[in-house]
Amino acid sequence: MKKGFYTIMSAQFFSSLADNALFVGAVKLLQESDAPGWQEAGLVPMFALFYVLLAPFVGPFADAFPKGRVMFISNLIKVVGCLMMLFGAHPMVAYAVVGLGAAAYSPAKYGILTELLPSSQLVKANGWIEGLTIASIILGVVLGGLLLGPKLSSMIIGLDIPWVDLPMTTAPEAALSAIICFYVLAALFNLRIPLTGAPMQPLSQNPVSMVADFFRCNTLLWRDKLGQISLATTTLFWGVSGNMRYIVLAWAAAALSYSTESASALVGVVAIGTAAGAVVASMRMRLDEALGVIPLGIAMGVLVLALNFCTSITLAIPVLIVLGALGGFLVVPMNALLQHRGHKLMGAGRSIAVQNFNEQLCILLLGALNAGLTQYGWSAFSVITTFGLLVATVMCVIKLWHQRNLRRHPDEVGRLLQIARGDQNS
Repeated sequence: MKKGFYTIMSAQFFSSLADNALFVGAVKLLQESDAPGWQEAGLVPMFALFYVLLAPFVGPFADAFPKGRVMFISNLIKVVGCLMMLFGAHPMVAYAVVGLGAAAYSPAKYGILTELLPSSQLVKANGWIEGLTIASIILGVVLGGLLLGPKLSSMIIGLDIPWVDLPMTTAPEAALSAIICFYVLAALFNLRIPLTGAPMQPLSQNPVSMVADFFRCNTLLWRDKLGQISLATTTLFWGVSGNMRYIVLAWAAAALSYSTESASALVGVVAIGTAAGAVVASMRMRLDEALGVIPLGIAMGVLVLALNFCTSITLAIPVLIVLGALGGFLVVPMNALLQHRGHKLMGAGRSIAVQNFNEQLCILLLGALNAGLTQYGWSAFSVITTFGLLVATVMCVIKLWHQRNLRRHPDEVGRLLQIARGDQNS
């Protein structure tokens, strides 16, 4: 791997670490203010909101400027959102601003991979990025719980930093102050990302034409016989995974009587499995073999249902680890195949923006469903059953969809797989 790749990984790690620690802090703030339960579930769709609203613009923005600079600006926006939460803004509003920074960050983060690396290294690079992202989720959620604990929070509150006067009198405020430091560290790494030499694509001054171009790109990817299957799979995966952080917190409280601080470690358990699955996939899978992992998605849905029968931590941990491992092994080759097809059809930044739009729209819709079910009194067990059945059913539909493509368009599917095989070997 090129040297600049490791700088990208470092920046991604610290930015994602802060995102996930902030989620735990936001949940705690809502709990301490006696906010209704649906607002905690609503944090997830609020984070996804700007991914959906700004999807036509963030892709061209990422393609119009050096991607390291785009990532730097995006992290500064996240700092603003974190400061808003620290100084008293509603956690849902402030977390949406952090989501705005993340929406601008993602096309640059993934788009730079196709500029920096050859196609033959895309699966491996995705494995490292996804594995590191999952590791940052593990540590970020656990870090959020630790920062809220009495020991670390009291230490942070007692710090006397010259020329810095942040409102730190409670554990959540102390946690938010520490999280800002991680965003700043990520931004410093962004400044060290090298220029790739890829040509910049001029940014249109006409918003209407940008929206039209985005939906043209969206249609192109959904019509592509490999793109549509990989996009449908990653959309479902991230839609469910994005909401699993809160679902696991709620389930741990209901099934194991865990507090938010203790339950945050269980989110990390899922992420350990995902990181392991992602690393194994990066070493074993090829672009042209990516579609063979579809059955793993069906198995994931079944395992989500199994959580309802886990009444002890001894039973829960193996299920959560295997669930994460299946997800990691599924998403890495599918992400790589989707990036490959998107890069061929429309360019790196635009393809990632299309991917983010679909995935985050799914997170938003499923998050709204989760918040609505919580508002109407559904238990965590009922929500888990709903999500498990949804995953298994939709993955069965995607499997049948791919089989239909193979029957009706064998030449086109074969040609596209041949292109992927050739690029993998180049």
